[in-house]
Amino acid sequence: MPGRLFLETSMTEIGQWVGREVVGVSDEPSRRNIAPGQEIVCLTADGFKHMRWGIIPVGRVNARGRPVMETIVNARSETVFDKSAFDGVGRALVIVDGWYEWTGEKRKKTAWRIKGSEPLVFAAITDVWIAPGGREVHQVATVTCEPNGDVKPIHHRMGVLLEKDAIDLWLTGTTEEVTPLMVPWPEGCLTIEEATDVDWDAP
Repeated sequence: MPGRLFLETSMTEIGQWVGREVVGVSDEPSRRNIAPGQEIVCLTADGFKHMRWGIIPVGRVNARGRPVMETIVNARSETVFDKSAFDGVGRALVIVDGWYEWTGEKRKKTAWRIKGSEPLVFAAITDVWIAPGGREVHQVATVTCEPNGDVKPIHHRMGVLLEKDAIDLWLTGTTEEVTPLMVPWPEGCLTIEEATDVDWDAP
């Protein structure tokens, strides 16, 4: 969806992989459990920066004009450019090594680790929340789509993953140009394994 993310590759290596200069985030530590609400490094058209994973929709309303109350962690690709709640959002990328999902009943859930042969590039949208006192909080939400055949047995949604050569298009292209990118990842390109070493609760 993704449920939790993990990043073991250094930001210096990530920067080299995408051909971007890493400024201010080169000392980002490896993280096995990146949860919504935490800060995460994102790639924007202006470079890498820290953002809070989860958009607090202050002032945003739905199609009926009612306030959006829940923090937006994942945005559906089918409506992300149509809903009034997403008017004016920017775009970014979340680059990690993979993510976790859980299956099963509460207290008996099985954790699954999903990764690729290279870093995974999640499409995302961004917003800025003006916190009390005027502080600007940059926020990000990953974009999701229908799952591919690999992920479908585990979850009914998956994050929109992009090829490395689509990075610039996602960050700077028009809505019409990026819409075709929001499709399930090709089957057979992900490794899914039971994560028996996960020692935290499912989200």
